[in-house]
Amino acid sequence: MTAWNPPTARERLAILEATQVVAIVGASSNPARPSNFVATYLLSSSTDFTVYLVNPREDEILGQPTYSSLDDLPSPPDIVDVFRRPDDLPGVADDAIAAGAATLWVQLGLWSDNAAARAHGAGLNVVMDRCVKIEHARFNGGLHLAGFDTGVISSKRS
Repeated sequence: MTAWNPPTARERLAILEATQVVAIVGASSNPARPSNFVATYLLSSSTDFTVYLVNPREDEILGQPTYSSLDDLPSPPDIVDVFRRPDDLPGVADDAIAAGAATLWVQLGLWSDNAAARAHGAGLNVVMDRCVKIEHARFNGGLHLAGFDTGVISSKRS
């Protein structure tokens, strides 16, 4: 197998277009945490994603049940979106492989050559140091030069 290289924008778009199920590992009920922001976006976006939230310390986040691990999910995830410390990434990669995931997606600011090698070696797509929310919004018209088009803050006069 060839060495892992970060996917191009076209390849990231293809990954998102093929995705139906996203598991967020390290989901948080704290609205100030990036994982909560991403979960809120994915749950409310116009896409048809099924979103599973994985956190063994929570029972419910954003009105959704949480799962203790990827093993507990009702169906295999297409993307395992990871919000964990860099030291945890190789273990999460192994869990994603065991869960039958298609893609290991590691969030902004996170990188692990070891996790990438494990996941890529097992045939998974690997995306690191990228945000699923930003990439999805970028490809679907929700991200503009001025930032996110959330509709929450607007300069338009009412």
